[in-house]
Amino acid sequence: MASLINGIKSVLPARAFRPLRATGTALLTPLRFSRSTGHWRSSFANKAVDRNGEPIPWYTYSAIDFLLARDFAGKSVLEFGGGQSTLFWSARAASVLTVEEDLGWFQKLKTMVPQNVELRHVPVDRASRTLEPIGSILEARGKVFDIIVVDGHLRRELTALAFEYLAPRGAIVLDNAEGYGFHEETKWRDCRRIDFYGFTPGVWRQHCTSLVYVGDCFMLDPTIPIVNLQDN
Repeated sequence: MASLINGIKSVLPARAFRPLRATGTALLTPLRFSRSTGHWRSSFANKAVDRNGEPIPWYTYSAIDFLLARDFAGKSVLEFGGGQSTLFWSARAASVLTVEEDLGWFQKLKTMVPQNVELRHVPVDRASRTLEPIGSILEARGKVFDIIVVDGHLRRELTALAFEYLAPRGAIVLDNAEGYGFHEETKWRDCRRIDFYGFTPGVWRQHCTSLVYVGDCFMLDPTIPIVNLQDN
């Protein structure tokens, strides 16, 4: 594409090339974005996939690109709310514990996940807003997690719970972080937050996925290479 543009530029006067380039940029950039990210494919599939049809989370694309550049080998993941993200994390981390509230989706997900995923169905009692069943599961396991994803159940309450089970240098991923009381729950804590704004797979509105950590985070190691996305 770059060679084609340079070729056109070399034969056209500047006054003709500039409006042609502006028009091409305005029309082709959204198409290129939709194709390279898998947004087009996700829209028609009604599920979050990349351009090759592989599962990706329903996070913002900026957050997904950030995660794809990190190494999660040997890491443990706790998810509140499962789906395409479960398949994404299971392909990259050592273990995934997913707590799902919807029984129908839980049963479907059971047929899709690999052996390194433990699925637990826990209904939500929104009247009492209690997390006791989930707390019992985590207490019985007696471990902390490198990544904790809050994308279901009672999100503000689960964010508070996540801090109790977060490993040193771990991170909490808050999906749709612009709502659900996430800011109210984290603003008073001794933590840091990075917000990834943008579009999400197959969705026409922009959202925010936030990364929250305490002190330090293994995903912010300066030795991690900066990925070149020019060829995507």
